[in-house]
Amino acid sequence: MTILKSLTTFLLLLLADQANSCSLYKITVNGKTMLGSNYDAYYLNTRIWFENGTKPGDYGVVFTGGRLDEENKIAPQSGMNEFGLAFTQAAVPEQELTTFSNKKQITNRTTYLSDILHKCKNIEEVQAYINQYNHSTVSAVFLYTDKSGKYLIVEPDTMIIGNDPNYVLSNFCPSKTADLNLVKWARYRNGVAFLKNKIDTTIEFCTALSDTMHVCRKKIGDGTLLTSIWDINAGITYLYFYHDYKHLIQFNLKDELAKGDHALEIPTLFPPNAEYEKLINFKIPQNSSAIQLFFMFCAGLFLFSSLFFLITFFRNRKSKAGIKTPFNKIKLLLSLLSVILLYYVFVLATNDGIFYFPAPYKDYKPSLLNIAAYIPFLMLLLIIPLLRINLKVFKENVWRNFSKWLFAVNNLSYLVLIILFAYWGLFNVFN
Repeated sequence: MTILKSLTTFLLLLLADQANSCSLYKITVNGKTMLGSNYDAYYLNTRIWFENGTKPGDYGVVFTGGRLDEENKIAPQSGMNEFGLAFTQAAVPEQELTTFSNKKQITNRTTYLSDILHKCKNIEEVQAYINQYNHSTVSAVFLYTDKSGKYLIVEPDTMIIGNDPNYVLSNFCPSKTADLNLVKWARYRNGVAFLKNKIDTTIEFCTALSDTMHVCRKKIGDGTLLTSIWDINAGITYLYFYHDYKHLIQFNLKDELAKGDHALEIPTLFPPNAEYEKLINFKIPQNSSAIQLFFMFCAGLFLFSSLFFLITFFRNRKSKAGIKTPFNKIKLLLSLLSVILLYYVFVLATNDGIFYFPAPYKDYKPSLLNIAAYIPFLMLLLIIPLLRINLKVFKENVWRNFSKWLFAVNNLSYLVLIILFAYWGLFNVFN
């Protein structure tokens, strides 16, 4: 069982590296505690916001984040309240979990995370608060810490309290990891190695640690979107943006809460960043209305074409004279190709990680996405033969006009998709 658990852990960690990666740490020295978070993502809405308590006894809070939630708000990635409780988190692979169906259900993750900091002042209270809920629905591992230096690890189905002077974490559940030496991610191993011989709570030391653990992917330079460092005792938030550790901004929580509730767009607080500009200008379906409209057109076209060419293939297998219809088998190919591309357009429209991670994209778990990554190559292989056949169909006038022009429109869509595939780097399997 131990060998099986170790193997399962290794595979989960290996596959999870394609998900959004993050790195976290906590350091306590001489009664002072610092919490650090590298938020590795490719969102364009990064904010820091300050909320005073709305009910008697609630604490004022500062949050940072960048992901839009279902109510068009920014979901908290990290945060700290005025009493000295702070948290951060990292996504983990979905896996078989113990569920708590008899407990309260989390109906809104953003509200749930916000309420914890508004209502709790130490990790014991956090543990008691979370214990009311079925938190197995949240595929993330959380690190909470308070002024005492104690910390709480919240996994989807487990909570662990610790009191080590330093602690490093990334996108895995410690209780599910049989051997931490199996965690080979550079960001995690670099953090562990950095803290092996020395720990300190100065901002210079924490900056160097965050820098050591940051990510910068080769494809378009994305990776660590935001580094948040929380001085829990002093109530100070330190920010670095887009893995640039030369420019630092800090906020005093008490002073900011005195200004009332407010939010700031983090990119506007820092000097221009060439790598971030590249991220902004990298167009994908999720941030380009033109590509979204083209994908909607393709979805309709491929759905119609799949049915139309399949029906006409069977209808025209033989003419009334018993003579085979020229190029009729191509209609069967076009129908199948339309189904494949309809699926792939849906995949691209709903999975933005494909555009940022190296090609061929590999999902964090075995799935059709790992096969779909080769669809661009299928299109590249077929486009010249399809164009030549389309030209022959027009020259020899062997199909009805509607079929000929529908074939042509499909070919035009294939060409545009191939250009987009090249722009997104989906052919760059050797880089």
